[in-house]
Amino acid sequence: MYERHFGLQREPFSIAPDPRLLYMSERHREALAHLLYGVGGGGGFVVLTGEVGTGKTTVCRAFLEQVPPRCRVAYIFNPALDVIELLRTICAEFRIPVAAADGSAHPTRKDHVDALNEYLLRTHAAGFNNVLVIDEAQALSAAVLEQLRLLTNLETNERKLLQIVLIGQPELRALLARPEMEQLAQRVIARYHLAPLDAAETVRYVAHRLAAAGRDGPLPFDRAALARLVHHSRGVPRRINLLADRALLGAYALGRAQADRAIVDRAAAEVFGAAPAASSAATRWAWRGAGAVAVAVAAGAGAVWLAGGWGEAARALRAAAPVAAEPAPAPPAAASAVTAVTAPPADASIAPSTPPAPAVDAIEALRARLAAAPQDEAAAWAQLARRWGVAAVADDPCAGAADATLHCHRGRDGTPALLRGLGRPAIVVLRDERGPPSHAVLAALDEREALLRLGDDEFRVPAPVLAGLWTGEYATLWRAPSGYRGQALNPADPATARWLAQQLDRVGPPEGLPVRERLRRFQAAHGLPPDGLAGPLTLMQLNRAAGVDEPRLDAL
Repeated sequence: MYERHFGLQREPFSIAPDPRLLYMSERHREALAHLLYGVGGGGGFVVLTGEVGTGKTTVCRAFLEQVPPRCRVAYIFNPALDVIELLRTICAEFRIPVAAADGSAHPTRKDHVDALNEYLLRTHAAGFNNVLVIDEAQALSAAVLEQLRLLTNLETNERKLLQIVLIGQPELRALLARPEMEQLAQRVIARYHLAPLDAAETVRYVAHRLAAAGRDGPLPFDRAALARLVHHSRGVPRRINLLADRALLGAYALGRAQADRAIVDRAAAEVFGAAPAASSAATRWAWRGAGAVAVAVAAGAGAVWLAGGWGEAARALRAAAPVAAEPAPAPPAAASAVTAVTAPPADASIAPSTPPAPAVDAIEALRARLAAAPQDEAAAWAQLARRWGVAAVADDPCAGAADATLHCHRGRDGTPALLRGLGRPAIVVLRDERGPPSHAVLAALDEREALLRLGDDEFRVPAPVLAGLWTGEYATLWRAPSGYRGQALNPADPATARWLAQQLDRVGPPEGLPVRERLRRFQAAHGLPPDGLAGPLTLMQLNRAAGVDEPRLDAL
């Protein structure tokens, strides 16, 4: 209805799975990498969970389009079945004929399992992999899950014959954490929870959909409208589509070229009934910060940044930059105005990187170690401190580091991209359902693999496996300049400005610009918020670029 009014060629926010409008965030790519990894994972379970509307089905469709040619996939989208119905459906999806051994018209459970086993052996001998994908898996009964576990017992001397992918809502995680599901949980070789988009990704999602629908020019939402869209949608793609579509319809009805805050709030009341409440204090803080966001998307490069305070809402930068934003100690102030929000050109294709080669033995060895002998935080700090040539203080590692002119930096919402950007060894907190959290030292990391150390043991595992076990908590050390007292360095101080100028001179030519402007340009080039203040993440990146002698991640 409103397409011509806004210069569009098709509906940009249809909830139908139109591949022309597909947008794959970093989270969706990581989720897809887990599923693709599972194709060659050697049997067992891969688990993908996410809230309603976060894009699990979108990821599943992308996965089905990218399975290798010698991989056969059975897809079950209605798992509200009993055991015999499940086996009958699996055999039908793989096109396996099943006959009753006694000649009756009703094959038994054993008849179906025998036929499936014969099929798996025959196709394995011909060089095929077989994958069973079950959507809405939170609806599976305990009896059906146990039957699925038994199906993973079908194997040769070398490998299991059936890979099972379970896709479901968060209740699936709770279901698999039950004590009676322990044996099945031990066969999960990779898991990923698909979180909602953060603030920057939400705006990128809107811009991408509009550009893919033919929009050429500024977004039809002003800055305040985008902030409210972020707030009301909570980063859930389905909610974004519903809200943005209704807001554009409202702007069209009023003859407006852009939707403003009032239009988005009215649309939210119509679509959702009332403004949704955040699920936790952390979520409320994150989205309250996101509500004050000012976003700019440059037409050529598609760069996105957030202005104003950071707090927990700093997570919003990660989708647009390789390193997360730096947290400020105080709640965010009102964001500064950004005059134009422009849609970037639509991506022709967004293909995920090829998943790593299977390393089932290494994965199982790591999970067995986490379950049997988790490493505590003190041991990990001692290990990390040795890389820096200092002794860790058991009761306060950060204080011990400070005595050696080092500082520690902790975070709770890290990503592999963040740690790759920092390029230094770090402690990562891993959690396996079979045991308590374990603190491992990340020694090496690229887009395919990670090298983890727990005591004297090393584990080289695919990056998706690290993402599946990692809680997001991390800690690392860095060498701070003399006089650093835990606060961001301000170039307004003459002594600080001289030191920053010297460091920036080691990175690039002076260019005749003030130190603060040079620092902003450095931050923008390294994916940091260009606030002109040198906090821990900026200083770590500056150390790395200037060649300061600090331990680095090992090469893989």
